[in-house]
Amino acid sequence: MKKILFTLTCLLFSTGLLLAQNVRFPSSGTIEFNKTVNIYGLINKQMNKNNEDFWVQIMDSYKKNHPQFKVFKSILTFSGDKTLYTPQEDPDPTNNFFDLPMADQNNIVYTDLTAGQSTIQKQIFEEVFLIKDTTRKIHWKITDETREIAGYPCRRANAIVMDSIYVVAFYTDKIHVSGGPETFTGLPGMILGVALPHENVTWFATKVNDMTVEDKALAPPKKGKPVNNESLKTTLQPVMKNWGQYKQIYLKAFLL
Repeated sequence: MKKILFTLTCLLFSTGLLLAQNVRFPSSGTIEFNKTVNIYGLINKQMNKNNEDFWVQIMDSYKKNHPQFKVFKSILTFSGDKTLYTPQEDPDPTNNFFDLPMADQNNIVYTDLTAGQSTIQKQIFEEVFLIKDTTRKIHWKITDETREIAGYPCRRANAIVMDSIYVVAFYTDKIHVSGGPETFTGLPGMILGVALPHENVTWFATKVNDMTVEDKALAPPKKGKPVNNESLKTTLQPVMKNWGQYKQIYLKAFLL
């Protein structure tokens, strides 16, 4: 009996070692993300009692030719304390309803996590801006909820950004980099999932590639009119002053 117990103990110990060896803790690599936008939800946000008849016709026409959800692909490259979020080519550029900015990918985002600095190349209609500023300060509340994303165990955290946008994020402490898609950072591990439930958009990782990343692959963007976050907001507000209810919809999306 003692021999049997000893053998079982050795087997369990060996199995534990093998499992531990298979756990990956990448410090560099790439993460493939899908950004999914509920276009029907965005259209509904345009409606009010004064324009409902017009928008119902638009919605009916749109539904006949397009699916409810549009999916974009992007790559987050990371190494050490630096990340670069790069959108991929739009698979269906004709399916951007009325140029709604939330239904597009407008940002290339470089982040130096240690320095707390970001450089963002942002397309706003026909103009390109280069925003250099501190990283967004997000006051996360970590919860006990967990789920698996792209093969990694993740924990949920909640926050409010820009005073009104509710954010749900899922991060993994198996990747020791406090980065994430777009400008979402600041959790004790890599963010692999983000949902903005009231904005009809999500970002979720589909694959993590553990690999060595060369420095040139993490070069910040350089194109665009130099601004910071405050001066960009100051530039946009007078342009949109006569946009009525649409001002806040567009301004929120562009400043996110």
